[in-house]
Amino acid sequence: MVSSAQLPPEIQLAQRLAGNEQVTRDRAVRKLRKYIMARTQRTAGGFSHDELLKVWKGLFYCMWMQDKPLLQEELGRTISQLIHAFQTTEAQHLFLQAFWQTMNREWTGIDRLRLDKFYLLMRMVLSESFKAVKMHGWEERQIEKLLELLMTEILHPNSQAPHGVKSHFIEIFLEELSKVGAEELTADQNLKFIEPFCRIAAQTKDSLVLHSVTRGIFETIVEQAPFAIEDLMKELEAQSEEEEEAGSDGGEASEGGSIRRAEPEVGQEHGGDDGDGPVLQFDYEAVANKLFELASRQSTPSQNRKRLYKVIRKLQDLAGGIFPEDEMPEEACKRLLEGRRQRKAKRRLPKSRPRHRKVTGEKEDSSPDLNLGIDHALPREQPRGRGRRGAGKRKRQPQKPSGASTGEANIQEPEKKKKRRLENRK
Repeated sequence: MVSSAQLPPEIQLAQRLAGNEQVTRDRAVRKLRKYIMARTQRTAGGFSHDELLKVWKGLFYCMWMQDKPLLQEELGRTISQLIHAFQTTEAQHLFLQAFWQTMNREWTGIDRLRLDKFYLLMRMVLSESFKAVKMHGWEERQIEKLLELLMTEILHPNSQAPHGVKSHFIEIFLEELSKVGAEELTADQNLKFIEPFCRIAAQTKDSLVLHSVTRGIFETIVEQAPFAIEDLMKELEAQSEEEEEAGSDGGEASEGGSIRRAEPEVGQEHGGDDGDGPVLQFDYEAVANKLFELASRQSTPSQNRKRLYKVIRKLQDLAGGIFPEDEMPEEACKRLLEGRRQRKAKRRLPKSRPRHRKVTGEKEDSSPDLNLGIDHALPREQPRGRGRRGAGKRKRQPQKPSGASTGEANIQEPEKKKKRRLENRK
């Protein structure tokens, strides 16, 4: 048995991170942050890939053991912000690589009751990774390194990522990027962020990945186009107002204008979770040209080419000033819902009517064919005849050959004759 004092610090921290007591786990998270900062400050320090995998296994089960949504959100924020404790970009990327590899390895063992907390953790880690690039001023080299890491670990054909990780990553990519950099990123930089998705959409042989990328990236850009134009107009109006205030009031008014403008930006950051924040700006013609360049290659599968050409047409329409959805989606949805309800109502009515027809038809058709069911049909056909006795005689005549061979019919014949005589006398 190896004592706990002889174990490496990473294993000791991982064991405490996966402890049963919440107090022990919280202390381990705080100690881990201090340990990362102290070790990465040394020139000869740093973590290996295996060491970070052990750390992330402890963090994974630390999140696994956490209950209550508010505490889960707080823990997820604390874990995701550990990336900023690393002093170099290489160490940060190694930390992110170990995280996505841990999620890929442990994903199939997560039950449905714990999925939401790990969806939240993935969202927060992706957001903090964008913030790390933002701290470097959105340098092109930093963007390329991050995208290469994400594509290799998640969307590359040779990656071990399950479909659940892939689809959720694609779904939250633009959303988290817009929350972090929508106010700073240019259209060219945004195109740089989605270029890997363009290549994957043109090359992948996985239909689920193709559908997720098309829906989560390209169609989202098309749907958000009216809001992007609206944000541009608001920025231009704000700039013109500031220029007017600067020209009329001087420097003091310009300072006050900058303060007033900063207040809605803070509100937008908090309101970004509700979908009210700023939207990424794109050059739709450039995106369409990039997609067409990749989709028109001979190596592109026909299924991918057909799907991408539909997106390219929409982007070309946007570049020409034609918006597929202005303010009509809500009315269109209402009309669709009303149309579906009317169709359902129309479908239900014919279903109820033929049932009665079929039942009556079966009973009417069964009376001449089945000799044994005539006694049950007599009361229904009595009102049609003028007298009950005549109808009874006509209906009972075909039954004689079938009942003659049975003993019950021979016993019942005298009783029937007596009844007929009594009726005739009356």
